[in-house]
Amino acid sequence: MNILDIIAKKRDKKELTKEEIEFFVNEYTKGNITDYQAAALIMAIYINGMNSRETLDLTMAMTNSGERLDLSTIAENVVDKHSTGGVGDKVTIVLMPIIASLGIPVAKMSGRGLGFTGGTVDKLESIPGYNTSIPIEEFIRNVKEIGISVIGQTMNLAPADKKIYALRDTISCVDSMPLIASSIMSKKIAAGANKIVLEVTCGDGAFMKNKENAIKLAEEMREIGKLANKETVSILTNMSEPIGKTIGNTLEIIEAVEALKGNMTEDIELIVTTIGAYIIKLSGNGDNIEENKLKIMENIKNEKAYNKFLELVEKQGGDISFIENTEKFKKAKYIIPVIAKKEGYISKLNALTVGKISVNLGAGRMKKEDTIDNEVGIVLNKKIADKVSVGDVLAHIYANNEEKGNIAVEDLYSAYEFSNEKVSKPDHILGIVE
Repeated sequence: MNILDIIAKKRDKKELTKEEIEFFVNEYTKGNITDYQAAALIMAIYINGMNSRETLDLTMAMTNSGERLDLSTIAENVVDKHSTGGVGDKVTIVLMPIIASLGIPVAKMSGRGLGFTGGTVDKLESIPGYNTSIPIEEFIRNVKEIGISVIGQTMNLAPADKKIYALRDTISCVDSMPLIASSIMSKKIAAGANKIVLEVTCGDGAFMKNKENAIKLAEEMREIGKLANKETVSILTNMSEPIGKTIGNTLEIIEAVEALKGNMTEDIELIVTTIGAYIIKLSGNGDNIEENKLKIMENIKNEKAYNKFLELVEKQGGDISFIENTEKFKKAKYIIPVIAKKEGYISKLNALTVGKISVNLGAGRMKKEDTIDNEVGIVLNKKIADKVSVGDVLAHIYANNEEKGNIAVEDLYSAYEFSNEKVSKPDHILGIVE
């Protein structure tokens, strides 16, 4: 068996056997298959797809490429949450402290930014001192001591996925259903939780561009979950426009802190309470979804969620003075307004365009070696259904390069579309797949 034959087989639209998939995953993880050979196979998978059996075999091969955590010592039910990615998606940062403040243990492994989507790990690392690379023993100990820990994917858990995940980003092979499903589920299975709630984003700023494909992805991950004895529920969320008002690591941390203090946008509130309500249900702490939403809002109101976030940051080496006073975060050198040139109602704000603009500013990675600029990004003043007049500020561009900032202003303006007629706000929750 050799990698050239496996590449050729998938290139020619043939099914790969379980043994061939395991050979690729194991040998690539060990370094015996080069990046360019792995890239060729990933591109062939991207173009020609995989059936359900191949996707499951890829998932389990990546799961078994490293260690598998046993979290049964933490609680009978440990619920994990994962998003398929989007623009301005700071839901995990807001939601996980809320869940922990309700007495439900949070042992969360998150990823870095991929393509035009931001990564929770990158955002947390914009907090001075916050360490996302603590040892697994410390990770579990933190959960037992304060009820929460949020770290990056370690080298020992699904290391094959970590390598493939980074490579996909650099060869424009991100939005592939079998690659997304296997990547997410391999991490979730290896991470040890026995219940999984997935946020499957759908729209311009997501990898799944329409609801039909989002449902297919959710169903595929549910089936993988069943076979791995992991109860899996998916919440379909709208990513036709960015979530919240901010895009960029420091900017999103600031918005997340504000949300935990009760100052949150309508879309963040609805997404956080819906996903959170199902986490509470799966954990065995309440079957009534509406009552669970009230529990979440109560722990924001009484500041238990915000205080839990402070505990998390401090426990993992972060400087909580930046959370207590977000004015301490360093600002981008140039803050440039995007001015409305016409009046009317905003009918569209293309999330994909916004995500790409943020990457070009330096808030994301063009290649896996790139360093992210935490200070840059976008703050949106106006979103879909908002009424605007000529001269209104639609948004602000945060840039550390004036030329890039000015280009971003023009590009962002082109992401907006206007209507003379009143526009309805988009639905933020598109469905539930249980």
